[in-house]
Amino acid sequence: MDQRKRFAAAGRLLDRRQILRKAGAAAACLVGGVGALSVRADDETRFFRIGTGPTTGNYFTIGGIIANAISNPPGSRPCDKGGSCGVPGLIAIAQTTQGSVQNVDLIANETLESGLCQSDVAYWAYSGTGMYSGGKPFDGLRAIANLYQESLHIVVRTESAINAIADLRGKRISLGGRGSGTRATAELVLGAYGVGERRFNGQQLTIEKATEALRDGSVDAIFFVGGPPVPALADLAKTTPLRLLPVEGDPASMLRSTYPFLTVDAIPENSYGNNPATVTVGIGTYWLVLAGLDENLVHDITVALWHPATRKLLDQGSPIGRRIRLEQALVGLPLPVHPGAERYYTEPRDQSSPANGGQ
Repeated sequence: MDQRKRFAAAGRLLDRRQILRKAGAAAACLVGGVGALSVRADDETRFFRIGTGPTTGNYFTIGGIIANAISNPPGSRPCDKGGSCGVPGLIAIAQTTQGSVQNVDLIANETLESGLCQSDVAYWAYSGTGMYSGGKPFDGLRAIANLYQESLHIVVRTESAINAIADLRGKRISLGGRGSGTRATAELVLGAYGVGERRFNGQQLTIEKATEALRDGSVDAIFFVGGPPVPALADLAKTTPLRLLPVEGDPASMLRSTYPFLTVDAIPENSYGNNPATVTVGIGTYWLVLAGLDENLVHDITVALWHPATRKLLDQGSPIGRRIRLEQALVGLPLPVHPGAERYYTEPRDQSSPANGGQ
């Protein structure tokens, strides 16, 4: 059984008594509905929730690997004897959500301790701008790390007459599921190419429904933010030839200069069938918490995130996991780092260690 199926199979929430009975396992990576567990069960065991995304996306997979890595339930074997190298007494739980926007909201109202989030959504939430204009800034958001960069995918069928972003005027476009961050990025990009909100038929579809809709012709294009290859798109490409629209030229340059959290990126060739390498915009994936979260806890979680044992789990568990490198952890962050994480990043350590990005 592959890792995604193992995480999905763990999706049935256990009550507190069941979890404590299972706490002697080497690690805990449970998935379930938001808000079902308290942070602390007793003086020895702590629960720590990580908001991820839909079960078919990269956030879910990466969140599960990280949850496994930072967990160290009571009764686990010591790290130096092949056991858990996470935070003593911590049981981390990767919880499926709708994505970035919902994760920010759940962190802000303290339903989750942490969550994964696109860089643009995180910046707008923190500053009260963009899609959060008119509301109170979530200025208590803090970052543990910039984990990795994702790519904006703009996908059409190969036989489509749509050859550029400007050709999407009047078309039916999937903009991502409700609560995901894809819609915000899509609207920025469409606007830069003269395709304003009233010039297309936007639909908020999960990636599963979007791929079905593109296959049967009920949408003309899919916008999706994810690290290539996105499993759902790769599966679609096996039966439906796909093309990727580039994000390039003056509008792309304007986007990057206006929104510095957007970067130049490229989707590798053959990610989805016979596609050529395609220039697009890159969006960082941040791991967020609230400023008031215990400093020592966040420090210890950050230590566990960059432990050599976690390096092995990331490298073996997912192609995206191999992109998560310590040397990129603070690159481009447009909001403050949590003091506990900052303490870790300023501590002296062996620069050749695998935990410091070495091989």
